Amino acid sequence: MMDSQAYDIGEVVIAGATGFIGTRLGEQLGDRVELIGLSRSHRAPPTGYRECRSVDLFSRADSIRALQGAQIAIYLVHSMIPSARLVQATFQDLDLLCADNFGRAAAANGVKHIIYVSGLIPQDEELSDHLHSRLEVERALSAHGVPTITLRAGMVVGARGSSFQMLARLVKRLPVMLCPEWTQTKMQPVALDDVTAVIAALLLESPTRSRSYDLGAPEVISYRELMSRLATIMKVNRRFLPVPFVSPSLSRLWVSLTTGAPAALARPLIKSLRHTMVARESTEYRHPAEPMTSVDTMLQEAWIKSRSTPHHKPRAFQAAPTEREGDRVVSVQRMTLPEGKSAEWATKEYMGWLPHSFGGILPIKVQTEGDQVRFYLWGWSKPLLELALAQHASGADRQVLFVRGGHLAKPDTTGRLEFRQVLDEHTLLIGLVDFEPMLPWWLYRVTQALAHKVVMARFRRHLVKLS
Repeated sequence: MMDSQAYDIGEVVIAGATGFIGTRLGEQLGDRVELIGLSRSHRAPPTGYRECRSVDLFSRADSIRALQGAQIAIYLVHSMIPSARLVQATFQDLDLLCADNFGRAAAANGVKHIIYVSGLIPQDEELSDHLHSRLEVERALSAHGVPTITLRAGMVVGARGSSFQMLARLVKRLPVMLCPEWTQTKMQPVALDDVTAVIAALLLESPTRSRSYDLGAPEVISYRELMSRLATIMKVNRRFLPVPFVSPSLSRLWVSLTTGAPAALARPLIKSLRHTMVARESTEYRHPAEPMTSVDTMLQEAWIKSRSTPHHKPRAFQAAPTEREGDRVVSVQRMTLPEGKSAEWATKEYMGWLPHSFGGILPIKVQTEGDQVRFYLWGWSKPLLELALAQHASGADRQVLFVRGGHLAKPDTTGRLEFRQVLDEHTLLIGLVDFEPMLPWWLYRVTQALAHKVVMARFRRHLVKLS
């Protein structure tokens, strides 16, 4: 149990406040800590939060505004999907962009430290895209000088958690369960309140460097054993039949159909289940405030609580909102910079390369005049696109160009084209964010959108050749 003493630490801003862990933090800490929640939409503050600020984590300026006044920032965000009608990006690149914005915003606001809840990372194994992305986020948050404490947690078990809900629905709905090979994988779950207890302790610490802790129960078990124990707690008889021939793709389909979990949620989780998800052995990677709840106890408590709210659907199970603010487009492409080159160099290289990108047959002319960049179709007097460099937001490692008009863009668009170095000096993200096309949507999809994707792929190959 957490003590009831008030924490004199100033504002704590939590990205992901309306999620599984963020909601619990509000319930437990709201009477002792000045909590500010962040949400992509305007909404009332969750229980325990003083305020809920609307923020677009894909915008650095918006992220900086959202973290104003924060002494400590907590990052509970995974696999963000932008509110756009068209998204041309992988979840890894979207997560990386958001984390980089958050790390930059924390540094700009003088945040003392960041707390990030991630997942256990297997040692000496080739990681799935899902787990590799978690490591990238960890690095991106700490890349701008703010000490970042990462809690690498096993499956977080709580009544409202998506992982527990999937597990409980499988056990409840399948009298006979076909168990693929991944169900024998060893893992170390962790109770939700164990995670929040460590977060509460970290609020009182003043770390001077980034580091990570592993969170997990005292016992290492398999996913099959976890389901078997839950079946005992639920008082149902279940048979578990090993089936070595079931592929990960079939497993994803099986889990999704049986539990009602969206494919977008089940896919990365199932791909990660081939890894042995156990905490590192050394005590230096375990935080002394972790209560270490047993597996049976955490399953029992989660099941009892879930029965008191039987119609609750985890946020991760809910469909993404369908309403959009216009026909917005988000495209984020990752590339590798040549040795010694910067985002500023890449911006100039792109402008010079584009007219010659298809062997000179693309009738595009690029005109640069001061901070203005215009793209013309040969023979036309009005530009296809007109962009303006934002000097206040640009530097060697980041170039931001706002879309100001042209035949192909709505005149009031807030879209921007951005070239940004992340993680290290070699990784470049090129993002077209919040762009609103002038063309009818169906025509845009088969012309301009497709052309942008092809051009980005060719520019990626161009940079590889230069390397």
